[in-house]
Amino acid sequence: MLKIGITGGIGSGKSIVSRAFEHLGIPVYNADTAAKRLMQEDPALRAQISALLGPETYQNGQLNRSFISSIVFKDRKKLDALNALVHPATIQYGKDWMRRQNAPYALKEAALIFESGSQDELDYVIGVSAPTALRIHRVMQRDQVSREQVLQRMLSQLDESLKMKLCDFVIVNDDQQLVLPQVLALHARFIG
Repeated sequence: MLKIGITGGIGSGKSIVSRAFEHLGIPVYNADTAAKRLMQEDPALRAQISALLGPETYQNGQLNRSFISSIVFKDRKKLDALNALVHPATIQYGKDWMRRQNAPYALKEAALIFESGSQDELDYVIGVSAPTALRIHRVMQRDQVSREQVLQRMLSQLDESLKMKLCDFVIVNDDQQLVLPQVLALHARFIG
């Protein structure tokens, strides 16, 4: 079974592309969703995150994502420390998930495939690309955040053009080109 990553900067449309593959019957592991779940449910990880970021990290037993974002996207050392806690757990969970799949190929959707070094575990990496202005607009609409907050998040990720150069395939999601034909072409390649 092929193991394929899907990556791209914030707001590029990774989730839209992943859903298209899911509609074709391909299993998709979403690293961001898994990380949030692990941060919420794993007692050891919760304790480590609270020790790093403080007691406000969890409010009424729930992960306080806005509080975490307000700290880590302004302090690179805190972001790196948080990632050093969360990435290993998320990567291991993803490896275990991938081993359980029974399909011609399975996908791992993750914004930080190259940043976390998990590309070494994959046969191919698909990049999802969109113009910066469109990405900013999408995230502002989706997360109800300011342009400045989106730009702070973008600065914590690998440069989009460099990321796309590292990918084996690139799907352009610029609201001009249709995404589905690009997905279908890759699907045919992976099952062929």
